Amino acid sequence: MAISLFRTGRKLKTSPSAPLLEHGTLPWLLAVALATAGPHVSHLPPWLSLLAGLLLVWRALIWQRNGRLPPRWLLAGLVIAGSAGIAFQFRTLFGREAGVAMLVFFMALKPMEMKAQRDAFVVIMLGFFLLVTHYLYSQSIATGVWLLGTATLLTATLIRLSGGAQPVRAIVKYAGLLVAQSLPLMLVLFLLFPRVSGPLWGLPLDAHAGLTGLSDSMSPGSLSNLIQSGAIAFRAQFSGQPPEQSRLYWRGPAFSLYDGKTWRPDPPPAPNPRSATQPIIEARATPISYSITLEPHNQRWLLALDLPVALPENSTLAPTFEALAREPVRSRARFAFRSSPDHVANRSEDSAMLRQALRLPPGLNPRTRTLAAEWKQALASPEQISAAALRFFREEQFFYTLRPPLLGQHAVDEFLFATRRGFCEHYASAYVVLMRAAGVPARVVVGYQGGEINPVDGYLTVRQSDAHAWAEIWVENKGWLRVDPTAAVAPSRVERGIGASLGADEPLPALVRLDAGWLQTLRHRWEAADNAWNQWVLGYNPQRQRELLSRLGLANADWAKMIAALAALGGVCLLLVAFWTLYQAPGTPAEVRAWQRFCRRLERFGIRRAAWEGPFDFAARVVREHPDLGPLTNEAAQAFADLRYGAGRPEQLKQLEACSRRIKSIPASRRERA
Repeated sequence: MAISLFRTGRKLKTSPSAPLLEHGTLPWLLAVALATAGPHVSHLPPWLSLLAGLLLVWRALIWQRNGRLPPRWLLAGLVIAGSAGIAFQFRTLFGREAGVAMLVFFMALKPMEMKAQRDAFVVIMLGFFLLVTHYLYSQSIATGVWLLGTATLLTATLIRLSGGAQPVRAIVKYAGLLVAQSLPLMLVLFLLFPRVSGPLWGLPLDAHAGLTGLSDSMSPGSLSNLIQSGAIAFRAQFSGQPPEQSRLYWRGPAFSLYDGKTWRPDPPPAPNPRSATQPIIEARATPISYSITLEPHNQRWLLALDLPVALPENSTLAPTFEALAREPVRSRARFAFRSSPDHVANRSEDSAMLRQALRLPPGLNPRTRTLAAEWKQALASPEQISAAALRFFREEQFFYTLRPPLLGQHAVDEFLFATRRGFCEHYASAYVVLMRAAGVPARVVVGYQGGEINPVDGYLTVRQSDAHAWAEIWVENKGWLRVDPTAAVAPSRVERGIGASLGADEPLPALVRLDAGWLQTLRHRWEAADNAWNQWVLGYNPQRQRELLSRLGLANADWAKMIAALAALGGVCLLLVAFWTLYQAPGTPAEVRAWQRFCRRLERFGIRRAAWEGPFDFAARVVREHPDLGPLTNEAAQAFADLRYGAGRPEQLKQLEACSRRIKSIPASRRERA
């Protein structure tokens, strides 16, 4: 028999001790489910988002039509089917992606069985927990504002659930007041709670699966795909004047191993005892001091300005000159460097390293090898061979584009002599193959080139669209020399950025092509605010906490001192909030004070009102037990009831106060009998 989705007439069965869920609270609970689970739609499989949305719409229609909830066997089937679908989608029920999917699914399914208030409390608690999961994907200002508003909605729903029907505006105002009262304590906890490096709980391996950035290999198309993203890779702040755009080469990994299509880093060669085992960088000018705030990219390289001469703590300089952190960068972090763009790097190089920088896969690209052999025979030095290659790129009809044609087995031959259309990885790769074929040690380096100064806060912003590839050759007594073949084809790429070097039909992000002045100003202000949030909120690490505590006179504070300070300031905040709450509490109404005064004067005659007695019950008892005081008590009780519970008139307050005064006129003989 078919199941009706909106059956009516069935009485809900609940435990005698479990109050039924009030009809008017369901829209609040559905709003909670939508607000806490809705932003996760961009991370969920489309089928799961559709299923969750249908469940919430179904529950809203049942509420609107006073229909019956679906049977338990149907809900059980949905649980099994949804869980199986999530397990099939993610190949597990654990980890960030699968775990969040399960929470969203249960948040959408729980309202389908809500009957009692305790079910509603489960939805609210699940909503608070689901809020935390949003920070696994984004920690931006917008996310923080959204979560603060959603926390206010959850608090308002609790008020509505516990306090019954009230005006929506009053509920939201009260919830906002409660959240505002928590802010001072939240600030104290944020500033003084002992910070730890990394998250407070271990994250699953897939928690960093969505991070973008440079890869540990390079093949045609890898950088051009990355450049289509306008996401920020890192920000840099210089202690003085920043270098000019053409000198801003931010070094990532260097690749020496080539299989004809893909470049990869070679394992470090075994050190030669007769050569230096550590990179030797000779600065030929005053080094530049700066710091970078690096976005998480799940790799070890720190993207220092080429080349670093002073590194941050817990980092090393690889034999190929990239700065490496001890662990992959999985959260936003700040690093201080000193670099010298004018330098000599490794005048003497390890012989095994040089052999690696000459290797080419056999049998590939014969035309390229022939051209390089001609240069080697005709030219006397590596610098002359390099100049011949750059002149070849500059004088022949090469084109700089993000949409190059596909290349076959002899990729470099096809690029140099047929298609001649490519991006920076094509030019860097072809140049290094030419140099190696001519007997010049060379390798590919990837990183970022350029950046944009934000006039609001003075930070240099480097985006994924600034990703770049260049080359290095080694010359005896001169060390490794940077060569950028792209500059020979599209010099505007190095001098003015990626947006100035590509046509309007190229798939660049909108941020790169933004030319409206007011839009640029708006973007600069937003990014400056976001940077301040990153620096002072998300970047509040143990080091910055120690700096703050030192200013507060708690230098070298250990956990015990920090907990003591936290307890003291937390107590002060709670006291201030308590005093403020008491000060803001409305005073006792005048009619209540007048009624209480009347009752206290009756106590002189042994007539005490019980706490449970209303005004009319009390007056009736006085009439029975003390007939001479009955009329006066009836008059006072009627005036108080009208003022407190009805549409009382101002003169009735005066009447109630007069009743208190009239008690004094009772004959002395009555007072003596009392």
